[in-house]
Amino acid sequence: MKLSLGRRGIAVAMGVAACLVLASVAVAASTVRNPTFNLKALSGSITADGSSTVNPYTQATAELFAKAGASKVKVTVGISGTGGGFQRFCKGEIDLSDASRPMRQSEAQSCKDNSIGGWRAFTVANDALTVVVNRQNTWAACLSVPELKKIWEPGSKVDNWKDVRAGFPDVSLKLFGPGTDSGTFDYFTEVINERARASRTDYQASEDDNVLVRGVSGERGGLGYFGFSYYEANQSSLRAVQIRNPKTGQCVAPGVQSVQNNSYKPLGRPLFVYAKGTSFKRREVQAFLDYMFDNEAAIAKRARFVPLTKAQLKRARTGFHLAVAAARRG
Repeated sequence: MKLSLGRRGIAVAMGVAACLVLASVAVAASTVRNPTFNLKALSGSITADGSSTVNPYTQATAELFAKAGASKVKVTVGISGTGGGFQRFCKGEIDLSDASRPMRQSEAQSCKDNSIGGWRAFTVANDALTVVVNRQNTWAACLSVPELKKIWEPGSKVDNWKDVRAGFPDVSLKLFGPGTDSGTFDYFTEVINERARASRTDYQASEDDNVLVRGVSGERGGLGYFGFSYYEANQSSLRAVQIRNPKTGQCVAPGVQSVQNNSYKPLGRPLFVYAKGTSFKRREVQAFLDYMFDNEAAIAKRARFVPLTKAQLKRARTGFHLAVAAARRG
């Protein structure tokens, strides 16, 4: 199955995954039992790394998981970007890989070459990839996809807000964005510049979204993009830009409702956690993911994420239960 990151590739990867889940649901949903775990009896360790966007969600899960009784399970969550997380994952170094995009074909081949024992992919939350500006920016209330492309496309020389749109002020434009190991970088460049990883390079890049927050908040003409949770945590120093929906022409703000009703286009997206096959056989890993799904709304609220829709959660839970049943049989 080809999992290229082109626009068609993302659609194919996600579409195939959805079809597999739905097919599994149709065949076996009625026979799957919810797994049960005694959290206080669990021990061991779980290692996770990857997307800076997904990191707060996994970290919040770890904190609540311990408070719920699994205090003897040590959960370590790192931030190396989606690409960096997949590199470690496919070397067998970590149990879970946080990802803000699907795994690429080349990454899947790396996992196969390193014989990591297969993996499971789970949709755990949604994101409103958020374009932000400095609080002093009173002019860029809404931007269109063509305007964002004009700013971010490869070779762009736009360095002043007056060049983005007629009527914008003569203010120097300072750009901040994720590094090339970031799934957010991959996703943004795909939907805005029409080719994944195609971007101008003369901007301040970082895999740590907090660095980007500080950069935009410190520059009157600053503009950047990152996951919704980082905007939510820093609203006092940043302003979210509405995005003009290419189909409806309406300016839409990032948020729970706009992502769940599919109007925040094209920057609404699902988020993933990948579990290594051998790790998934361990009860503490199964229990951690089970807790994540059972408490999805509370975790999303704590970490300032967009929750799964009811339909998404139902599919994710069924897929998880089927995976647990298969792991226990094998």
